[in-house]
Amino acid sequence: MDILSKDELKTLMEKSKGPCVSIFMPTYRTGAKSQQNLIRFKNLLKGVEEQLYTNGLRPPEVKELLKPAQELLWDAPFWRQSNGLAMFLSPEVFRYYFLPFDFEELTVVADHFHLKPLLHLLTGDGQFYILAISQNEVKFFQGTRDFIKALHPESIPKSLAEALKYDDPERQLQSHSGGAPAGTAIFHGHAVTDDAKDNILRYFRQIDKGLHGLLREERIPLLLAGVDYLFPIYKEANNYPYLIDEGIKGNPESMSVEKIHEQAWAIIQPYFQKKQKEAVDQYKQLAGTGRTSKEIKEIIPAAYFRRIDLLFVAADLQQWGIFNPDDNLVYLHQKAEPGARDLLDFAASQTIMNGGTVFVVKLEDMPDDAPLAAVFRY
Repeated sequence: MDILSKDELKTLMEKSKGPCVSIFMPTYRTGAKSQQNLIRFKNLLKGVEEQLYTNGLRPPEVKELLKPAQELLWDAPFWRQSNGLAMFLSPEVFRYYFLPFDFEELTVVADHFHLKPLLHLLTGDGQFYILAISQNEVKFFQGTRDFIKALHPESIPKSLAEALKYDDPERQLQSHSGGAPAGTAIFHGHAVTDDAKDNILRYFRQIDKGLHGLLREERIPLLLAGVDYLFPIYKEANNYPYLIDEGIKGNPESMSVEKIHEQAWAIIQPYFQKKQKEAVDQYKQLAGTGRTSKEIKEIIPAAYFRRIDLLFVAADLQQWGIFNPDDNLVYLHQKAEPGARDLLDFAASQTIMNGGTVFVVKLEDMPDDAPLAAVFRY
């Protein structure tokens, strides 16, 4: 699986018949370190087995639960994918994601899936998309600061020719006859004719329509890569509200993936920094007004009941406990216990699903001296 969407997140958040196993680990596609993938995975599965036995499962139940993961030990192509593996297993669910993110090793066995290591990819500062367009091809990338991965959605046309292949042949002939061909005029820097622009606009509308199904609930920035004539035409076709004004200019056919990633990060890094600074400033400006809190027992119910607009959560900590929405009370535990979950993970997941913005940051970068900090909507 490639794109981690809010729909996928919702599926993982929904109550699953326990136990729920969450596994995170870095993976290496090539080189000497790639040989460590199976060793790491075996060791993590061994640790999960021990946790399941401690939780009272019998050996046949453990074997059945972990069977889909064990089978992957013999699937060599499986391990030649992206930089980070996230896997989720329960009696009802088996899902995995290879993502352009270098996860720290972590296993969690609880009554709910542990999602916080993934939330960085769904929040205001973790992930971006690149749409690289030329006459001959369309490329779509998922990126972070450190990684980039090509995605291959079937919903978007592969080229202008594919997008327009069912058009009226006479119309096609008109747009490509006389002088420089319309595609050449647009994509290689010559004058743009009306017919050529019309073809490009229809091409881009098909791309936009195809992306809509993938990105309809996302708030992740999207950058364009292409010759500069294309930018205003694509913006005319675009319906995705998080398209970045600035893009990567030039013919992407002549750029390496590494060059595209380098230029994309140069554009997107200041965007992320600005968004996070604005969020921190807002938290500090509203401090003392009743619109902010760093108290976990106040933030957890607020996240559940859709009150949080902005949430900061410490990336490397867990706070185990139980939230009962019936009496609106939060019970904190010192360690993972049956029925408990990481409440920091819960707050972040609920905030994202309820339309808020989450920043997963290091503890030293939190705007207040606590593992959670929130700005309320009211």
